[in-house]
Amino acid sequence: MVAYANQHSFSYVPKAVREQRRERKLLNQLENKGVIKSIDPYVCKVCGRRFYTNEKLVNHFKQIHEREHQKRVNQIESARGSRRVKLVGKYSMKMEKYKNAAREVLTPKVGYGLADELKRAGFWVGTVSNRPQAADVALRDHMVDVMDKRKAECLMLVSDDSDFVGVLKEAKLRCLKTVVVGDADDGALKRVADAGFSWTEILKGKAKKEAVSVVGKWKDRDILKKLEWTYDPEVERKLYGSEGMFDDESEDLDFDGNDDGNSSDYIHKEDSGAWWELDSESDADSSKSQ
Repeated sequence: MVAYANQHSFSYVPKAVREQRRERKLLNQLENKGVIKSIDPYVCKVCGRRFYTNEKLVNHFKQIHEREHQKRVNQIESARGSRRVKLVGKYSMKMEKYKNAAREVLTPKVGYGLADELKRAGFWVGTVSNRPQAADVALRDHMVDVMDKRKAECLMLVSDDSDFVGVLKEAKLRCLKTVVVGDADDGALKRVADAGFSWTEILKGKAKKEAVSVVGKWKDRDILKKLEWTYDPEVERKLYGSEGMFDDESEDLDFDGNDDGNSSDYIHKEDSGAWWELDSESDADSSKSQ
């Protein structure tokens, strides 16, 4: 699971997020002046304390929990070997709880936390230069490298960029399954991929339900491909070469149906004795004299 973007993408703040921050700042000013009051108190998701203004919650979170989190990070980074492993296991639950709470309380210093969200979701995030198409080239090269090393059987691309059509076609030629997630309903990528979903379908859970049937169809298709018989002359010649040569020679023989009686005598001589009776020395000498 990888994601590539330039520094501008991580520092950029969408218009909707800017408006949301502006509204939150205005609400904080009105709450501090006592003009408005929140119906429900603001609850700290780390320690459970309640506050009547959002600004007091933010100050509490920075003064106590943010400092504690930084101390844990410093301890882990300064430790080595088994001690580092023990500290990671000891603080893992607390650090995860802090990160989940910080996403709603603290405002990211850079951008709107896109890189942190991707890392939290399990992606390896790569930062490329600000040159045009640098992220596309890096992602395309990464996908080709994965296909060359045969590290995956299914390629899932989250994008609406039609520049990746060639990579999807290459993946299908290499017998990889392809899935595309994007906002374009009938985009070029979805027309090429084996399956395509929109973000709305993922958020509503529709994609998760359809994934079961899609994977089932793929498995059935693979089984049918294994059962299909195709004629390959080279394979047939290697497997049945001797029998084929015998059949060809037998077909070339000329059987005219004439019999001079010798064959019947030969068969009679061969069958004159029982198969379980061995020839004696006298019988062998008589056969030689004949």
